[in-house]
Amino acid sequence: MSDRDSSISASQTEGELEGELDEELEGDTEMEEERSENERASPCPSLSNISSTLRAVIRIKQKYQAMKKRRQEMALGGQCALMGAPGRTSPKIFTFDGFTPTAFSSQPSNVSQRKKKRKRKRVLFPEGGGRRAPPKQDHSRAKYCLYLLFAIVFLQVYNAIENLDDHVLRYDLEGLEKTLRREVFGQQGAVESLLSHLKDYLSTYVHNKPLVVSLHGPTGVGKSHLGRLLAGHFRSVVGDTLVLQYYVLHHCPQEENAPQCANHLSAVISEMVERAEEEEKIPLFIFDEAEHMHHEILDTMLQLVSSKQSNEYLNAIYLFLSNLGHAHITKHMLHNSSSISMAMTASGRHSNLIKELTPILHNTLKKLHPLWTEADIVPLGLLEKGHVMECFLDEITREGFYPDHANIERLTGEIEYYPAVGGHEYSQTGCKQVVAKVNLL
Repeated sequence: MSDRDSSISASQTEGELEGELDEELEGDTEMEEERSENERASPCPSLSNISSTLRAVIRIKQKYQAMKKRRQEMALGGQCALMGAPGRTSPKIFTFDGFTPTAFSSQPSNVSQRKKKRKRKRVLFPEGGGRRAPPKQDHSRAKYCLYLLFAIVFLQVYNAIENLDDHVLRYDLEGLEKTLRREVFGQQGAVESLLSHLKDYLSTYVHNKPLVVSLHGPTGVGKSHLGRLLAGHFRSVVGDTLVLQYYVLHHCPQEENAPQCANHLSAVISEMVERAEEEEKIPLFIFDEAEHMHHEILDTMLQLVSSKQSNEYLNAIYLFLSNLGHAHITKHMLHNSSSISMAMTASGRHSNLIKELTPILHNTLKKLHPLWTEADIVPLGLLEKGHVMECFLDEITREGFYPDHANIERLTGEIEYYPAVGGHEYSQTGCKQVVAKVNLL
């Protein structure tokens, strides 16, 4: 559009110059003709007339040459505009004539159209290649595996915490601890050791072996009483069907019936563990007077507590109550009582007792049967005279008698004791005769 306008303006200018030149030449010619007629009319032409005529011719010639030069320059300017090169033009006076708003408004549209044309240029691809997307950066799959591992670990930890809370609340170990500390006398160390085993085992439902605990101690130190308290507590939290109290002298007194007793016991335990697996609970099996268990029954129990059993057999608690090794416990306490400080707490004395007696009892019991190698040994020590008094006070209160201190001391003095050693006076029968003597009141 700009080239076309420049060519039009150049042609218009050229036409205007030609018209001006013709008008000036016609005017000069007319003036010259008038002068020549005047000279012809005069009889004697003068020198001034000749010189004026000559000046007029020269002036006409100069004007003609100037107009011709301007004409040539305008022609050259038009050609340069057509070729796109800047041409040499004479200075012009700026006016608003010839400028229209459309001339300015058309320029941005032309520029935008050119940009669009440049953007719409087609991209030529090689033959047979087709369009190919730019290669994407390969992301490592290990990152996603790491995220998955974090999620699995989080779920495992969360599940473990939930299981811990559920099991601790379900079995009410805090209530059991309060009951044992209140009802069991002189065996605080043994109670703490037993509760520690239960807390570690009941903190989760997934196990690689059942919990097997064996309580050993002399007669009357509270083994059976401790077993009855545990049975009563577990019956209240898991139900009667998942708690078994097996008294060997009551359920299988005759040795010739040992194979039948072993088969019957195995069937009962299998049924209980399967029921417990369905209910997602842990059963409790208590075997009192385990020192009278026949060899066939011990073999059956060894197979049941083995870690090679299926999962339902691994989620169970076996508690054995026996006086096996009582001679070692009595001898150790009588010989070492003089070295035990009076200021030492009962828990501290029992921790020393477990540390020193556990290896001795293991060596003694493993010679009797391999079952005891699978059990955690917890020894119960002898009861002192103060513990026997507590037993009398508790039993008298249960029977509804008035707890007369003088009467309690009299009954306590009727119990047989070992010779005092280091300020400690231990009972030979513990609290076994307390119930019988209270019944005679």
